[in-house]
Amino acid sequence: MTSPLIAGYVAGLHRRLPAAIADAAADGLIETYEHHLASGAGEQAAAHAALAEFGDLGTVVGEFTRQAPGRRAARLLLATGPAVGACWAAVLILSRAWTWPVPAAARLSFGAVLLLAILALAVAATSRHSYRRTRLTAAAGPVILALDATAVTAVALAAPALTAALGAAAAASLGRIAFTAWTLPRLSVR
Repeated sequence: MTSPLIAGYVAGLHRRLPAAIADAAADGLIETYEHHLASGAGEQAAAHAALAEFGDLGTVVGEFTRQAPGRRAARLLLATGPAVGACWAAVLILSRAWTWPVPAAARLSFGAVLLLAILALAVAATSRHSYRRTRLTAAAGPVILALDATAVTAVALAAPALTAALGAAAAASLGRIAFTAWTLPRLSVR
């Protein structure tokens, strides 16, 4: 039988964290509570001592959120975005992309989808207290992967010549594609 204080804390963990993480944290809290009971503390004193050792619920959830794989992946994708974007900007300018026969709707759609993906990654990367928000990376990751693949394919087909700038931009995008493809399965299990 656990204390209502412990049960309330565990319920809070389960509301705010993924089940596997909440279960592991709850096991540690219950083990600490049981240790205090075995040491002779009463139920109420053991609960207070265990909660004091474990820490405030908001702080514990915040630390798990700070270490969330989705948050780290979002930060890396956002950090590499400007460099990859600069590579593609150089390619598009040097290749005079404004003269290519690409419909305006396709250009606008690409830009709009890119902005939405960046927004989702920014929310995931800056989340401090909501583990759920870090999971936006799992939604934005495939979009970033598709946008990088589309950029490589479209420019390779439409560019008048293969240049060193195109090779650098393609390599940068292929690196992000590899990272995103490697990261996505890990995000879905946590």
